[in-house]
Amino acid sequence: MPILDLYEHGEQRKNLAHFATLASLAAADGVITDEEKTALDKFAFRLNITDAEYKEVMKKENKYPIETPHSGEKRLRRLFDFFEIAFADNVVDQEQVGLIVKYAIGLGYSPSKAKLIVEKSIAIFTGRIDFEDYQFLMEK
Repeated sequence: MPILDLYEHGEQRKNLAHFATLASLAAADGVITDEEKTALDKFAFRLNITDAEYKEVMKKENKYPIETPHSGEKRLRRLFDFFEIAFADNVVDQEQVGLIVKYAIGLGYSPSKAKLIVEKSIAIFTGRIDFEDYQFLMEK
């Protein structure tokens, strides 16, 4: 098997784990709304998630661990994706906020830094911005 195939497989595993985290976040309040489903469909397409993988992830038990990217930009992109799902239905409840803090810690942020980033992100996301603006604001 060529080394490129191993890399692609590993990258797909990371994409699948990230998608599973997004699905868990969307279902945190017990219901996946139409808006959250639309956002999940968009992420599935962007992350090359197959229909079979999508169905497997949507089952109650989620067996995919959080994959921590080495790049600071990729970690920030993951957080951005979490907020995009959380705000898909324009309602962010405390369960979702708690999960995002947990996921931020899983991505390698300290608990205090994770809480600060989540609070800052919620303030930013109420205005709907794109990733480049989000990244700029988070780095300042």
